[in-house]
Amino acid sequence: PRQDPPFRQKRRGREEGPFAFSPGSEASAPMSFSVTLFSFQKYDNNFLVPALKEHCGEAHVKTLPLALSTDTVELAGSSQAVCLFVNDVADREVLTRLSKQGCKLIVLRNAGFNNVDLEAAGELNISVRRVPAYSPYAVAEMAVALLLAVVRKIPKAYNRVREHNFSISGLEGFDIRGKTIGILGTGNIGKITAGILKAFGPSRLLGHDAFPSDECKAMGMEYVSLEELCKECDIISIHVPLFPSTYHIIGKETLALMKPNVVIINTSRGGLVDAEALVDALKANKIGGLAMDVYEHESSFFFHDCSDQVFGDDILSRLLSFHNVIITAHQAFLTKEALEQISLTTLQNIEDFKAGKESRNEVKAISKV
Repeated sequence: PRQDPPFRQKRRGREEGPFAFSPGSEASAPMSFSVTLFSFQKYDNNFLVPALKEHCGEAHVKTLPLALSTDTVELAGSSQAVCLFVNDVADREVLTRLSKQGCKLIVLRNAGFNNVDLEAAGELNISVRRVPAYSPYAVAEMAVALLLAVVRKIPKAYNRVREHNFSISGLEGFDIRGKTIGILGTGNIGKITAGILKAFGPSRLLGHDAFPSDECKAMGMEYVSLEELCKECDIISIHVPLFPSTYHIIGKETLALMKPNVVIINTSRGGLVDAEALVDALKANKIGGLAMDVYEHESSFFFHDCSDQVFGDDILSRLLSFHNVIITAHQAFLTKEALEQISLTTLQNIEDFKAGKESRNEVKAISKV
């Protein structure tokens, strides 16, 4: 027999748990609120789409596999809200057209909001609400998994054994214990990553953040300048958000400061790292290992099957050609727990907007003095 999606299974049993969602008396009936979800993926059917249909009314939820852009904005029709992901583009032109079509709310199913023109949204009276924390453990654990994979050459070892090649020549790694580890950005994800890596026994744990964390200090983290972190660390894990001020925070100049054979991990945003500068550093044997779950030009490729196409990104192709590089397609967030929390928070953001409630999940442009 056909199985209900996990969300509906929990709702029918009215169990206490991640989807015992009851923000008010209206929760028992659909809200009749129209939403268009862009950049739809199959995993959205596990939690988010059933949740939206139950609370908004099935006829009022439209899913599109296409990313939002100037070419696709008309597909939102007269929806009161659009639900966006990391590679959807909500610039001034797109927002202006959405506003004319009747859109009043953007619900982001992720934490970052660098793809939304907040100033334009404010001028057009479009509320922008995000999911600030869904599962920081998912991303932190992925960062550590990528670190271990690149340091211990696990993909190469796995592929050898599948071909019945049991030689371990060339698979030498190194101990994480005793190394100097740098955490660039110590918000929720950076803090959890630091806690996991602390258990490996590094000789020093360095951090850099505009807002130092007392919890990180308590675990022995030393806060230093970006320059000192680059100079001193054997391993650097990047966890800062992408703003104009952090764009290419790792680039030619900062790479030049780093130790030979440094290992760099990026599970945050692709634009934090200059991909061309990475290629140059890898060719010069400056980088010992690189593992990324993001890429600065990922929007054309990530979340799509491009295996039967001529691949047109020369920089990404070059990065993939290096034996000491691992790249995954922005999957660090993709755990059951994270998808549940994204669905819950997205529903709450819609409920709060309909009720005219202030929300700490709302993001606005910083007022210019």
